[in-house]
Amino acid sequence: MAARNPVPSLGHVVVIGGCGFLGSHIVSLIIKRHPDTTVSVLDLRTSSNRNASSQVSYHDADITDLDLLLKLFSQLKPDCVIHTASPHFHLPPAVHDKVNIGGTKNLLKAAQETGVKAFVYTSSAGVVLGPQTELVNATEEWPMVTGDAQPEYYTTTKAYAEIAVLEANRTPASFLTCAIRPAGIFGEGDVQLLPPIIGAYRKGQTKFQVGPNDNLFDFTYVENVAYGHLLAAQALLHTHKMLPTVPLDHERVDGEAFFITNGQPVYFWDFARAVWHECGDRLPLSKVWKLNADFASGVGFLLEWIFWAIGKTPNLTRKQVRYSTVYKYHNIDKAKKRLGYAPLVDLDEGVRRGVRHHLENEAKQAQKKDQ
Repeated sequence: MAARNPVPSLGHVVVIGGCGFLGSHIVSLIIKRHPDTTVSVLDLRTSSNRNASSQVSYHDADITDLDLLLKLFSQLKPDCVIHTASPHFHLPPAVHDKVNIGGTKNLLKAAQETGVKAFVYTSSAGVVLGPQTELVNATEEWPMVTGDAQPEYYTTTKAYAEIAVLEANRTPASFLTCAIRPAGIFGEGDVQLLPPIIGAYRKGQTKFQVGPNDNLFDFTYVENVAYGHLLAAQALLHTHKMLPTVPLDHERVDGEAFFITNGQPVYFWDFARAVWHECGDRLPLSKVWKLNADFASGVGFLLEWIFWAIGKTPNLTRKQVRYSTVYKYHNIDKAKKRLGYAPLVDLDEGVRRGVRHHLENEAKQAQKKDQ
């Protein structure tokens, strides 16, 4: 029998935001796939999503505090930093500036000054999506949409942070960086994508859809996104060993951005119906009411004004209408060729895992209330 290929250690990895949704999955996957790797988690609060492995240590830290980061990095001496931390999408612009841009620059400075070899940044596939743009097999060569052209301020700050990360590559020459751009992340512990879709099922709203459902959309299971980050870290560390040799352009990972998706774009409402089916919905398509997108957008505009007056958010907004009717899928050939990426979990299985986890948690919470 041929000997198994040894699993490479990533040395000492610091996961920024490692108690969050994506970050905690990255920590778990490191433990699973790279058992000789030491992991340190830095997060604003490290009380949730903790991994029980003895390989993992936890440290409360605010990435907007440069002095604290320099102190921690000097103590931990990481080989690699994976930066997933980001504030909630709906927080004020000043918070996004402070954390996404300022915090990322602090992390870069701390990493550069303490001998970190590899820095992987979690960007967003949304950095190339504008108000009039449709993403059809979008590649990393598509221009970023920022500033006044970008309606989502959060996305602008993610783009500026990505630019800072890639510009920091090879400064110093031994410091290597790259960016991962995931699209539509969902899975166990998801608080943004699956909960509102499942909530629509609970409210009996599965009989409605906006638009004709002819727009392909990328949804990505969280473990696949985590895997993309680990492949990027591994590639940067391998490149570091080869220094001062510089990889050929068509092989290069450092200084580059990569889209990571499931590679299975689906019609938008088909994904929602897959989630609803896993919840128990069996409504036939013949019973579905198709709302005209322009009409729905007008209703959303009206509801936004009414609910704004009472300080609440309506169930239907113009943003939701556009999100559910726009083409938004990406080409992942670059990640396949340069990182060796291929999804670990297909879309159907990812939906099953994510929904079942959510429903089990709901049942546990209900049981606690009854006790």
